[in-house]
Amino acid sequence: MMNLSQKFKEGNEQNRSLLIGFITAGDPSLEITPKLANAMVKGGVDVIELGIPFSDPIADGPTIQSSSTRSLLKGTTPKNILEMSKNIVNDLKVPVVLLTYYNTIMSMGVENFLNLAQKSNIAGIVSPDLPPEEGENYRNLAREKSIDTIFLASPATNNERLDRIINSTSGFLYMVSLFGVTGARDIFNEYSFNAAKRIVQRVNKRVPVAIGFGISKAEHVSHFTKIGFDGIIVGSAFIKIIEKNLNDTKTMLEKVNNLSRELFNATTIN
Repeated sequence: MMNLSQKFKEGNEQNRSLLIGFITAGDPSLEITPKLANAMVKGGVDVIELGIPFSDPIADGPTIQSSSTRSLLKGTTPKNILEMSKNIVNDLKVPVVLLTYYNTIMSMGVENFLNLAQKSNIAGIVSPDLPPEEGENYRNLAREKSIDTIFLASPATNNERLDRIINSTSGFLYMVSLFGVTGARDIFNEYSFNAAKRIVQRVNKRVPVAIGFGISKAEHVSHFTKIGFDGIIVGSAFIKIIEKNLNDTKTMLEKVNNLSRELFNATTIN
């Protein structure tokens, strides 16, 4: 199984950013989620990020909240998501990262959750509500199981705290591109671009850095790639396709594949 460090090294050798595709596991069903992952990977997605649905999210916008609701209504659980994830890793040979709120991990028991994640060959875990200052024990347990702990930084993160996050994160640093919650944007303002440049310069290749929240178009991918990000995370744009084609799986998969190809073509550093 290729881990995140190996995958980012591969991207650097190919002179491009990695494309990280996010979908909510179980939306529209656990049976279709692996098919969506397959369509994404065939289109060029390098890393699959699977969201574990949660009833009270703090960072998710309406699009991802709706996908979580659809998944929960189908009876999706963290345990069956982990079981399904193993099949995605084995079949597609790409790293799979989980995005889950820490309450979900705690409710299952930290060691139990990490044991299941290890058995499912999960490469890394993003937990938006776990700050690095409170995550040392969790991070150590995850490291013992070769699971990366991915922490987030925002445009407002000052350099002192950013250095602490850089020293704590593994796999990659997840930069939130803007203030607010997730959701596709048409444009990004100058503040977001300047903050992105500052963080890339501050990280200075100490750890791979990926950017997400709001990125939905090839032009966004191209711009952030040129700034120097090692990875570009796209989620809501994929989920909108799912939402619009709930009754037409074939069209859903075709459009997800097409978007993946379009975004992948923008990841090369010119």
